[in-house]
This record gives sequence, structure tokens and C-alpha cells, in this order.
Amino acid sequence: MAALSDKLADAYQNARPRYPIDWFTKLAARTGQHKLAWDVGTGNGQAAIGLAEYFEKVVATDINEAQLKRAVKHERITYHHTPTTMSEDQMVTLIGGDNSVDLIVAAQAVHYFELATFYNIAKRVLRKDGGLISVWVYNDLVISAEVDTIMKRLVDSTFPFRTPVMNLAFDGYKTLPFPFESIGMGSEGKPIMLDIPHKLSLKGFIGFLKSWQPAMKAKERGVELVTEDLISKFEEAWGDNDDDDDVKDIFYKAHMIVGKLTASDIERHRKRFESNCVVTKLKDSNNSAIIASVTAAAFAGVAAYCAYSARKNT
Repeated sequence: MAALSDKLADAYQNARPRYPIDWFTKLAARTGQHKLAWDVGTGNGQAAIGLAEYFEKVVATDINEAQLKRAVKHERITYHHTPTTMSEDQMVTLIGGDNSVDLIVAAQAVHYFELATFYNIAKRVLRKDGGLISVWVYNDLVISAEVDTIMKRLVDSTFPFRTPVMNLAFDGYKTLPFPFESIGMGSEGKPIMLDIPHKLSLKGFIGFLKSWQPAMKAKERGVELVTEDLISKFEEAWGDNDDDDDVKDIFYKAHMIVGKLTASDIERHRKRFESNCVVTKLKDSNNSAIIASVTAAAFAGVAAYCAYSARKNT
């Protein structure tokens, strides 16, 4: 996602909805443990706050410093700026190490990522036993028949300025590569559809439009899509023109996919980890003790896996 100015970041935060708590309830119920969650592309922390209700620790990362400045604080959440210059190994270490994360969430974000790199990191940090990854996007506002008609014309006008990244979002992740095994909550090419209720004022709606990525991309190319004339039409369709703070009950149309590591990914990581493990059996008069040590520059998660493997094979 392009870095937002302070003013646009405020507008973006005001219009972005809070995700329903029952989403997090259902996701947490399907994970094996609740020690660590990673909210990647956290923005100002809407998903991180939901995760903090169910996980002992939430690591929330983003490349956008303006958004992170506005992130919602919580004792279980640690926010980190992660510039694109960070290496894969640095990201894995920051998050918690290999085989450490119970749930990965990318809310309204994964289409901005370099997918091959992100998925490599996700497969490394995701807990092999019971870990889940969930991605979702919302791509339509439903406000009223009058406003929605104008909005559709605006959406159609963005077509020449859309990037392949944006099209992933506009398609509702139907064309998003998702190399994970389905758990019955959507799958590659077949996301589940959900609604996100929200309250939005006319002022907040106009601010959202001005911070909307397709409109910003058009502006970078010298075309202003959110013109004063268009704003006037939205104001007329909204009603109560004298009150910019008039709030309406609206909802966003969302699309979600949830998955876990495939058997082949687990086997590939098992072989990688075991190649770094040197296991020595020590016997005494009472029982067998196992010492698992990690050679090379290993992470805490690798060490844990080595110890687990050592116990399993005795």
C-alpha cells in the first residue's frame, strides 16, 4: 500500500471498519494454540485488536509509518515498522521464529504484498501443528440505492488506473494465489462472502474516497476522480446536506480465505529443520535424556522443533 500522508491516514482510519469479533472467535476456535498471532499489514490495528482478545501476544507489522502512528494501543500488541529492505530471515526473527505463530491474519492487505516472499515467511513462522493463515478483503460499500449508483460509476472510472494488485481486491480474492490447504472456510479461487457492518458519516465517506488507493493512483497520473462536482452529487444523494456528521448504518462486502500448511510444506520444513539439528542421546541409570542443539544461525522456533523431534524419535 502506498504511504499515506497524515491527513489521508486520518481519513482512512475513520472510514475503515472494525472487523466483527465473531470472526476472531471462529478463527481462534480452529487454531491449536493461542500463544502468538501475527497481524501483517496491520494499518492502524483494527485486526490486531480483535486478535488480542484471544491470543497471549500479537505481533503487528506494517511498512506504513503514518498508519502505525495511529495504531490502537493494547498491552498484548507490539507494533513494528517493517520496511521492504528487511530480509526474510530478519522478518522471521522479528515475528517470533520458525514454527511459532498460531494464527496469521492479513486484513485488507495481502494483495499489496510481494506474494512469493510473504508466503515463504508465512510458511516458516506458521506453527506446523494447528497453525492457520487467514486473509480477507472488502471491496464494496453498500450505503443506499442513490449513493451506491454514483459509487458504481466512480468504481468503473478507476479501471484505466488499476494495477494488477488492485484487481486482486476488486475481484474479491477470486484470483488470489493461496498455496494453503482449505479448512472449510474458503479456498483458492473460492473465498467465502461476509458482511461488515459499519457506521459512516458523509464527512468520513468523502475522506475515505480521497484516501482510496485507486483514486490516489489516478491522481498520480494527473487525473482527479474525486472532483468537487462528484462530491456535490454524493452530498445530494446522501441527504441532510447541512450536516456533514450525519451517520448512516452501512456495510462492506468482504471475502475471506482460511488455510493451513499442506502436508508437503510440513514435510519440506521438517527436512530443513532436521538438517540443522544435531541430536545426542545421553543415558543414565534412571531414564534416557535427550539434548537437542541447533547448529548454524538458528531461530528459537527451530530449536523448539529440534527438541520436539528428538523426543518424538526416542
